[in-house]
Amino acid sequence: MRTLHTSELTKAVAEMARETNHFLSEDVTRAISRQAKEEPWPVAKDVLERIEENIAIAGKGVLPLCQDTGLACVFLEIGQDVHIIGGLIEDAVNEGVRNGYGEGFLRKSVVVDPLRRVNTKDNTPAHIHYEIVSGDQVKITFAPKGFGSENMSQIKMMPPSAGEQGVKDFVVKVCEEAGANPCPPIVVGVGIGGTFDKAALMAKEALLIPFDEANSDPYYADMEAELLERINELGIGPQGFGGATTALSVKIKTAPTHIAGLPVAVNINCHVSRHAQRVL
Repeated sequence: MRTLHTSELTKAVAEMARETNHFLSEDVTRAISRQAKEEPWPVAKDVLERIEENIAIAGKGVLPLCQDTGLACVFLEIGQDVHIIGGLIEDAVNEGVRNGYGEGFLRKSVVVDPLRRVNTKDNTPAHIHYEIVSGDQVKITFAPKGFGSENMSQIKMMPPSAGEQGVKDFVVKVCEEAGANPCPPIVVGVGIGGTFDKAALMAKEALLIPFDEANSDPYYADMEAELLERINELGIGPQGFGGATTALSVKIKTAPTHIAGLPVAVNINCHVSRHAQRVL
């Protein structure tokens, strides 16, 4: 049984809070650069080039990628053979968020109650998702989620008779209704199956899949490609100015579900698709 102190969790989370708000992963930056070269509409091309400039400025470590530095979403894969000491995992993660957002001078955007709207002033608490896995390591995925895009997300409990076409039409409809609000080009995560809550979680997890990682199921790989094409055909374009680049990626996750149901969730992210991982 391996022992891990919570202070290591705190340190890693604080580092990732700062890192994710200044640096995009290579798959995202490559996709934006590729679209900037290939985009035929001059206005859209100019917007994409300005996004590239913004990425470069943020990469100097002074100014964040976006003024909305997000609600901290933390995914923990905890090996069943690791014993965590030093306090509660939740407290350790929140201390990391508190330190990272404070030391990084990042905007604090969390309110303690959804209706009374009093700011917690340190961007805690984080939304933490736990999964017990084999091994003696802890894998941390940190994904700050801005709400310009989060607010455009939708979930629908569809009848099984809606079928593949109904699912695809719903995903495209959500993106069309979102329009320019989520700061396109967008990243689209889709969760299909499970239950109401499972579909939503899968949609968020789908946003963490690298753009260049093909779906292991050819059926869903083809669906992802078709959806990306249909969404880009909407012509919303970067920041809503039109063009061929409305979305950068569409990723799908699925789970077994009930014979009477077909849950479908669409979680939209802006082009600042921020996430980082650490293995302790």
